[in-house]
Amino acid sequence: MTHCLDSAGVVPVSGQAMVTVVGMPNTGKSTLFSQLTAAHAHIGNWPGLTVDLLQAELNLEGRRVQLVDLPGIYDLRGHSEDEAVVRRFLESTPVDLVVITLNASQIDRQLRLALQVRQLGLPALVLLNMADEARRFGVGIDLDELARRLELPVLLISAKYRQGLALARHAITKALAASPPGAGRMVLDLEAKLAAADDDLAAAMGPILQAAVTFPAQWRDALTRRLDRWLLHPLLGLPIFFLVMALMFQAIYALGVPMQQALSALIDHFSRFVLAPALASWPPFLSAFITDGLVLGIGTVSAFLPVIFLFFLAMGVVEDSGYLSRAAFLMDAFMERLGLDGRSFVLSLMGFGCNVPAILGTRVMRSSGLRLLSMLIIPFSLCSARLNVFLFMASVFFTPRQGALVIFGLYLLSFGAAILTALLFKGRFASEESLVLELPPYRLPTLPQIWGRAWAEVRHFWFWARRFILFGVVGIWLLNNLPFGVAPASAQSLSGQLGELLQPLLAPIGINPRLTVALVFGFIAKEIVLGGLAVIYGQTASSSALGHALASEVSWVQAVSFMLFTLLYTPCLSTVAVIRTESKRLGFTLFSVLWSLVLAWLVSFCFYQLAWLVGWR
Repeated sequence: MTHCLDSAGVVPVSGQAMVTVVGMPNTGKSTLFSQLTAAHAHIGNWPGLTVDLLQAELNLEGRRVQLVDLPGIYDLRGHSEDEAVVRRFLESTPVDLVVITLNASQIDRQLRLALQVRQLGLPALVLLNMADEARRFGVGIDLDELARRLELPVLLISAKYRQGLALARHAITKALAASPPGAGRMVLDLEAKLAAADDDLAAAMGPILQAAVTFPAQWRDALTRRLDRWLLHPLLGLPIFFLVMALMFQAIYALGVPMQQALSALIDHFSRFVLAPALASWPPFLSAFITDGLVLGIGTVSAFLPVIFLFFLAMGVVEDSGYLSRAAFLMDAFMERLGLDGRSFVLSLMGFGCNVPAILGTRVMRSSGLRLLSMLIIPFSLCSARLNVFLFMASVFFTPRQGALVIFGLYLLSFGAAILTALLFKGRFASEESLVLELPPYRLPTLPQIWGRAWAEVRHFWFWARRFILFGVVGIWLLNNLPFGVAPASAQSLSGQLGELLQPLLAPIGINPRLTVALVFGFIAKEIVLGGLAVIYGQTASSSALGHALASEVSWVQAVSFMLFTLLYTPCLSTVAVIRTESKRLGFTLFSVLWSLVLAWLVSFCFYQLAWLVGWR
């Protein structure tokens, strides 16, 4: 999945050739784009369009080219929002070349799109991707005959394994050389041109396929059939999927937590034995600001990055292997009762890593109502930032067995909050879109592919989080240490005053003034909550000192109430910003924030008051 690295609005650059990539979903179009651009892509807000498009600037044999990845579509005459976006782009943007990406193993179902582009009269080049799968399934293609009949250049490539990419770049350059820079064309009367040729396209496909493509008498993908016998079994499919996901999470934390602890200890040692002596001669206020504010807060959050990287690495394997599509298929019937579909379930799972990319992933949905309802439930996914807070607090207040049950309960509550929200608001965000889900064959992901994706996700996470983390930990430290002359984090400090100000609202749910400050800054980023607690209590999160400080002031009932509120309350500012950008509705964004706050307070209130009624302490 591609994420926004730069949200600045971008328009076509004068003097640069405009090349667009068009193709159906699951053709490897995004992989091709990433390989061609070497991950130097960013999001551009195009005039006249309701969505942002992925684009990059390339240097092709000395010529500057703008490459734009258009949404995956099935038909240029389709009625989905994505298909309307592609049509509007072609009608409003001068295009010098269209790169049509087709799945070589499914060319019989995808050739129509190439014929439609040709009918528009745009310069075009056909790239038959996934050549490795075509060979594996026994599909043979006569490239010369296909090119002759299409009257377009045709190349066979495998973007996943970087086969044929050099030839593809040369072919794009050669096609652009046929027209001078700035000679791009816009498609006028697009609908009329496609409508006039609709019957002709259907009649033309048969002879082209018969002359240029040979298909096996029996499809050779026996592996997919054998696996799907179990993985898509009506009774066993879902239990197997949840078992796979449980094992995946176990592996992530079995590997990631020791790495996180080691990195945290390393940062702690650096602060104590290197930084603190170096700053000994500095003014106490400034020295404490750097060691107890910046390094302690940011270092605590930075230690989480190994777990996040491993999560995205594992999700990349599940997604690229084709198994994630099966999960969407298995859950679709249940999700439909909630006004959602299988994709919403998959994106909610992705939200367990980080809510931001999961929200961005709703772009694959064509229905506005479905997209908005999915955005409303995804923030309840227990993201990795919140998980680290819960792991820490569970270790402080409970035995290992009890702590595991508490964490499992929070996961269940996460799903419960999403289900409740969908049931309550599915009428308000209704969707009539039917899910067209193509199950790709099982594929073996390449290490460079999933490693590069995981690294891009972590980089994206840090890009979004770093400014908020920096602002948050600095803000918390200043609140704890101002005004001058008062004890840090005391009732006379700004943080103490803020905590007392909000006590009428949070005291009924067991949140004391110090925890209140961490929650307030947790709105900026949930990553700040644990780092904020370390700053507030003046302890190192990697040692037991912070745990002892918390346990001496907070009961286990208060701790659980705090975790419940942290799980459900307002998503972090990054998520709110993405919801605003993707929904393009300020009212909806404010509604999502308010609803999460109300639900968090009600759940925490019910638990805390019930706990005191039954005599729990």
